[in-house]
Amino acid sequence: MGVHNVMEDVVRDTLHTYKGSLHLTCDCEQCLNDICALALNELPPRYISNSKFSPYVRVEHEANHQGATTILTVIAKSAAIVSGNPRCDTYAAKHQ
Repeated sequence: MGVHNVMEDVVRDTLHTYKGSLHLTCDCEQCLNDICALALNELPPRYISNSKFSPYVRVEHEANHQGATTILTVIAKSAAIVSGNPRCDTYAAKHQ
C-alpha cells in the first residue's frame, strides 16, 4: 500500500455526493480533479501506511459535524474557482 492520504478519498467522495448542488460549469474528470486538488491544498492531510486505519480516519472527519462542514465548504469554494476558470478541453469545445 505504501503511504496514502485518506483525505483524498474523503474529498473525492464528498465532491461526488454534492456535485449536483455545486452548480459546476463543467463536471468532466479534469475539472473534478482540479476541484479536488484545490481543496486538498487547503485541508490537512491524513496519511496512513496501513489500509485498515482508513475507516477510523474517515470517521474522524465525516462524523464530526464541524469537520464535515469544513470539508464541504472548502470543496464549494474550490468548485467556484474551477467553475469560473475551467481549464479543460471539454468546456472549451462546448463554448467555441
